[in-house]
Amino acid sequence: MIDSSVKHIAILGSTGSIGTQALDVIAANPDSFQVEVLTANSNCDLLIEQALKFKPNAVVIGDETKFEKVRNALWDAGIKVYAGVDAIAQVVEMEEIDVVLTALVGYAGLKPTISAIKAGKPIALANKETLVVAGELITGLAKEHAVNIYPVDSEHSAIFQCLTGEFHNPIEKIYLTASGGPFRGKDRNFLTTVTKEQALKHPNWDMGAKITIDSASMMNKGLEVIEAKWLFGLKPEQIDVIVHPQSIIHSIVQFEDGSMKAQMGLPDMKLPIQYALGYPKRLKSDFPRFNFLDYHALTFEQPDIKTFRNLALAYQALEKGGNMPCILNAANEVAVDAFLKDKIGFLEMSDFIEECIQKIGFVEKPVYEDYVQTDEETRKLIANLINC
Repeated sequence: MIDSSVKHIAILGSTGSIGTQALDVIAANPDSFQVEVLTANSNCDLLIEQALKFKPNAVVIGDETKFEKVRNALWDAGIKVYAGVDAIAQVVEMEEIDVVLTALVGYAGLKPTISAIKAGKPIALANKETLVVAGELITGLAKEHAVNIYPVDSEHSAIFQCLTGEFHNPIEKIYLTASGGPFRGKDRNFLTTVTKEQALKHPNWDMGAKITIDSASMMNKGLEVIEAKWLFGLKPEQIDVIVHPQSIIHSIVQFEDGSMKAQMGLPDMKLPIQYALGYPKRLKSDFPRFNFLDYHALTFEQPDIKTFRNLALAYQALEKGGNMPCILNAANEVAVDAFLKDKIGFLEMSDFIEECIQKIGFVEKPVYEDYVQTDEETRKLIANLINC
């Protein structure tokens, strides 16, 4: 018999940064959460370790060549094992699941998120690309199936927390804060020679490689702008970005009377993960507490969109709408991968992304098949441009 007081969680992408931190949250709250499903793309060793510890009902390994290794390792534990990307999208339909945490990286999160929504499962969304690529489709499906989407990104969680008790009050503007990344204040001459090792050294947050590079290039903030539009029903001009190097204020809501509410805390992703999984309850935690006396000043700056052009490209895609954000996302995923493999320079990522935006055909009212085709065409184009 399932304990109705315990939420049964499916974690898509359990071996990544968000997934591993989510498991820490679950381990610290055994009376509130139970792991029902774990999935990973290719890190089978860590997936096996997690499964043996948390005893989920089922696991999925995306890389089908590693199925037998995972199955054999978990056979005696009685854990069901599946393989393949289609299985990831299917497993979220399990009746026992109460919440699906989508912590997959990039476009890969779209299909399983759609499946989970159609199955009526609440979504804890850490995969911002899902709303970037197909925001209109996802929000429409969520409304149709009466499914709540709880943001896990620290900035969107901050906005969500500030809106608690305020949903009847119209938003005038929101401010998404950005740390500025490791290259804050640097000019284009400096950025022409930076290495991936430098770009991966984020000053405040411990994240996966892809999102860390996105943060360094300001693309992460651009994707968050697009995500915020769909999560909170905003217009582009209602979403502003400010650089806040200390990463203490995670975002701000400004209401029509001019009043502003901010959510504050030390930079730790476990807090927004726990808030999303436990909502509407605030669960007690032993997370480090912020002390005002440790921070003598909180500072704010305008983002440099001439140097960090990805943020401007994201706003351009948001204003254009249609399949343009899908093009932006696909081009960025390939560009980041090429940069991490030393095939292109840091500033060249923006150049290739912009070229894709200009060359891929625009679809004003895309359906799911249009997003799939746009993603494929964009990846082929940028791969040819980069020669990778």
